[in-house]
Amino acid sequence: MEPLSRKVPEKNREFFKEPLGRDLKEEELTIIGRTPKMITVGDVVSLAAVKKGIIPDLSIYDGMTERREMTEFASFVKSMGWEEAVVRNEAGTITAELITAIKNALNGNKKIIRVEGEEDLATIPCILLSPDGTNIIYGWPGKGMKLIVTDKNIRKKAQILMEMTEELE
Repeated sequence: MEPLSRKVPEKNREFFKEPLGRDLKEEELTIIGRTPKMITVGDVVSLAAVKKGIIPDLSIYDGMTERREMTEFASFVKSMGWEEAVVRNEAGTITAELITAIKNALNGNKKIIRVEGEEDLATIPCILLSPDGTNIIYGWPGKGMKLIVTDKNIRKKAQILMEMTEELE
């Protein structure tokens, strides 16, 4: 079944402002990098991982950090000659295109997803689609990095958030 594009309605926005997972110090990246599966969401987090010599199973980025252009990770991807899937995803939405690209990446296809728009909610489908024990690291603006280790409890929280969104026409 094809995924549906979804949008966070204004009335539910505050539920999406609560961070999932725990704070993660940059020094911990090398320890976490040895685990079975790792996903990074965001330019700064993805760059921090590769600078430590860690190649995530999937990196999702949009070329921006805190609303400012951030090209260092994009330049790294280009210099490595990595292929990327490019998807559209507006702020406050989770497009079917993004969900499909995440699903494909986790099934062994292109490991880099560049989002035209914003990757702010990409963590939710990553939680729902990745196997138990996957480390998902994402940036929390102004606060640093967060770590989620997927299991049924975090998946339940992500499912509740997904149910708070509305289908896009």
